[in-house]
Amino acid sequence: MGKKTFRGGAHPPEHKELTEHSEIVDLPPPSRVVIPLVQHLGAAAKPTVEKGQEVLVGQPLGEPGGFVSVPCHASVSGKVVSIEPMPHPFGGSMDAVIIESDGEDRWVEGIGNEESVDDLPVDEIKKRIQDGGLAGMGGAAFPTHVKLSPPKEKPIDTAILNGAECEPFLTSDHRLMLEETEDIVKGFELIIKALGARRGFIGVESNKPDAAKKLAEACKGNSNIKVFILQVKYPQGAEKQLIWALTRREVPSGGLPMDCGCLVQNVGTAKAIWDAVARRKPLIDRVITVTGPGISKPGNYRARIGAPFSQLID
Repeated sequence: MGKKTFRGGAHPPEHKELTEHSEIVDLPPPSRVVIPLVQHLGAAAKPTVEKGQEVLVGQPLGEPGGFVSVPCHASVSGKVVSIEPMPHPFGGSMDAVIIESDGEDRWVEGIGNEESVDDLPVDEIKKRIQDGGLAGMGGAAFPTHVKLSPPKEKPIDTAILNGAECEPFLTSDHRLMLEETEDIVKGFELIIKALGARRGFIGVESNKPDAAKKLAEACKGNSNIKVFILQVKYPQGAEKQLIWALTRREVPSGGLPMDCGCLVQNVGTAKAIWDAVARRKPLIDRVITVTGPGISKPGNYRARIGAPFSQLID
């Protein structure tokens, strides 16, 4: 089978050799976290805690400010020392909850105990995803429960899981696909169920054959999911390019993937979906790649949301 791809594209140096063989390392909880009340596109979360309040890992800090919004959660246990505007990746300053850790890493009771989700109705799946504070982890940060709720007049028949990771240097999705394979596939099955899609495609660039092989093995029991090999090219992981490569459907100019019956989610989002639905674990951490010629120990790290860059560089 030939490698799937799209017209055009660029071939920047990959530099993935720095970290592609580095297993995921869990970083210790930082002593201080800054949790933005905006971690997604849409309305900001409304704070539900106060200065001086003690919190546990996984405890909600803010409630959704509307349908296109998700709550945020404490990523360490400790005391809320401030709620104030802080510099934000979206630009400018936005309100954030600042927590000083107590060093005990105490979690909300019940998080992490995996339960059967076979008989969960779709509405409950979406509710747990929203309650978990999930937003797309591939870059766009659109609230996941909203993305899984297309209008009835635009049904989705093809769910696509983006394992391309076409960006230079980054290998965090590659390691997730290798180390968290089963969870990713089970999360993808929940995506397919929530959408009522008839098929699921997983796209992985050819520079990650080990990940493609593991995913294909994990999908053997589900004939509705197929793994495809993609050409190594930038931006192979962009939604419109990925949809064209795998389905030969074109997203209309100014339109969305739902306009051609498709929906794309990132592999990291699928993993987070399984955690949120089956384990009730909210989004309090994610795997990132810390790399480049200026880093003494490049690697892939599971870091708490709100951790300072200084901890990651150290």
